[in-house]
Amino acid sequence: MTDEEKRETKPVNFSTEARNDFDSALMKGFWHEVLSWFLQRKNSLLPFDQVRKVLPVKGQHFIGIRQVQLDQIVGSVGRYQDFDAAFSPRQTRTMGRWMSVDVAHLQEIELPPVELYKIGDVYFVKDGNHRVSVAHEKNQAFIDAEVIEIDIDVPLTKETDLEKLILDLELWAFEDHTQLAKIRPGANYALTLPGQYEKLMDHIDVHRWYLGEERKAAVPYEEALISWYDTVYMPLVEIIRQKGILKDFPGRTEADLYLWIIEHYWYVAQSDQEDISLEQAAEEYRNQFSQRPIQRMVKMLKKAARAIKGGNEQE
Repeated sequence: MTDEEKRETKPVNFSTEARNDFDSALMKGFWHEVLSWFLQRKNSLLPFDQVRKVLPVKGQHFIGIRQVQLDQIVGSVGRYQDFDAAFSPRQTRTMGRWMSVDVAHLQEIELPPVELYKIGDVYFVKDGNHRVSVAHEKNQAFIDAEVIEIDIDVPLTKETDLEKLILDLELWAFEDHTQLAKIRPGANYALTLPGQYEKLMDHIDVHRWYLGEERKAAVPYEEALISWYDTVYMPLVEIIRQKGILKDFPGRTEADLYLWIIEHYWYVAQSDQEDISLEQAAEEYRNQFSQRPIQRMVKMLKKAARAIKGGNEQE
């Protein structure tokens, strides 16, 4: 038997190959994050529920099984935090599932079509995120999919800045509901991430409830809104300004930091059961999550090291 024949009859370790493929995809995800940071470019999948919530949906219908271009898939129903915009894995938590899909590819086992939602000309994964991720790693151009189309009047293409569209629609909904721009002309409450305006409205509602509990009487919405803005929102914004914290978060706004710091404040107060001031919470948040270039690069390198170490421990 020749050496070539021996190599051909040698059992293939598909698990090892799949593990190597996963490590390659994970490293690509790390470099995607580094590159997106340098270029100040978005590197996240869009959350389907958030997109669907703000768009004027007329209905939906099944359009059958078809081949879909992988680069037209821009979001996910439930895994949008596990993969980056190119569907490279961001974590090792689902490595086993990813590898099982890859092993099936290596063994030429036919997998069922993924399930996608279609909105305009772009797609969101309903089921099959790992299959899409593996297909990207294999440099496939298309993937078989069962597609449900969401009917909308807004034209959407791959070139559409969906995140900006969502933010514009959410801002409109926030201003229509609160009338804050009219009640406090010049108020600055711009946000940069989808889903955050709803959190601001929740904060106003919670503040209104507490006022009602204190007074033992219902509080008009406008009165609660003014109280929240003047006694909760602006005092923390003033702390952010005085300490120059916004410099540590390029591209973000005072309203972004208000939400992040106050959530950090509540988390520390509840988990550590200790009293801290808003000033302390603001400083702690800056120290832990600063996005200045050097600090962010160090964090990304540490994150990559933890991911690689975590993966090795599972071998």
